[in-house]
Amino acid sequence: MKCVDLFAGCGGLSLGFQKAKLDVIAAFENWEAAISLYRNNFTHPIFKQDLTQEDESIAKIKEFSPDLIMGGPPCQDFSSAGKRDITQGRANLTLSFSNIVCAIRPSWFVMENVEQIKKSTIIEHVIRQFIQAGYGLTAVILDASFCGVPQSRSRFFLIGHLHDEHNQLREVLRKNLSERKMTIREYLGDTLGLEAYYRHPRNYNRRGIFTIDEPSPTIRGVNRPIPKGYKLNSCDPDNIILENIRPLTTIERSYLQTFPKDFKFCGTKTNLEQMIGNAVPVNLAAFVASAIREYCIDGATKSSLFNFSSSFELPHNTLKRSA
Repeated sequence: MKCVDLFAGCGGLSLGFQKAKLDVIAAFENWEAAISLYRNNFTHPIFKQDLTQEDESIAKIKEFSPDLIMGGPPCQDFSSAGKRDITQGRANLTLSFSNIVCAIRPSWFVMENVEQIKKSTIIEHVIRQFIQAGYGLTAVILDASFCGVPQSRSRFFLIGHLHDEHNQLREVLRKNLSERKMTIREYLGDTLGLEAYYRHPRNYNRRGIFTIDEPSPTIRGVNRPIPKGYKLNSCDPDNIILENIRPLTTIERSYLQTFPKDFKFCGTKTNLEQMIGNAVPVNLAAFVASAIREYCIDGATKSSLFNFSSSFELPHNTLKRSA
């Protein structure tokens, strides 16, 4: 299956799909710093391209005849960490993604975004567009900590398969979820050399200290030091010696996004923090790609085992394993 990655960033989706043994043949991105880092880590080409220039983008992507187009359009206009203002224009990139996919009509597409997008009018528009183009859709909210990632990070995935029914992948995805959340210690052992660390809270009524015996909170695009005068919160873990606590380094945060230790990060700290925070965790991308691959290999058998609905609704909650 030949895959093309749009809004590729530093390559979390690409690396995850490669890990699941899908063939990523090209990527497109408009941020020079991310393009430079991507080229240091992948052998296939990445092109600098403003994807809002849709006709030009469609012509370039069509040259690769992709079986699958994937992408995580920038999500600040929907994110709880952003201003949630769709008039700022970044939400239009979601529309550009759907316009490009519907013009090229690959067999599959995968779109990733923050959970809050499900409340937007834009997602309703693109869903209608995909259905009109003939795609059977699966929409899920996945918690990365149940997908091989030591991080509590909920993300929305919209997966389309041309000329198929809706919801075909839900049971494949559900059965592959782990039984419980992955902790940092389970993933990295004691390699970080610490038991607890600081992660700057959005307000001081929230926790700032976390241990490696739990999943990390969502990795964001900023990483701040402990402020002077920080006092332990009542919801911080017990038996913490604040003088021994530090924030995770930029590279340590990339490990929690499940980038491998041999992944080559280069650039300014500010750019790297943003790229790492915005990336799709590699193992989460591999989880989704593996479900697609599994469905392609024995989808006919699964269709006979599960009662799939032809109706389509946006998910209200995170996908969980069946009881």
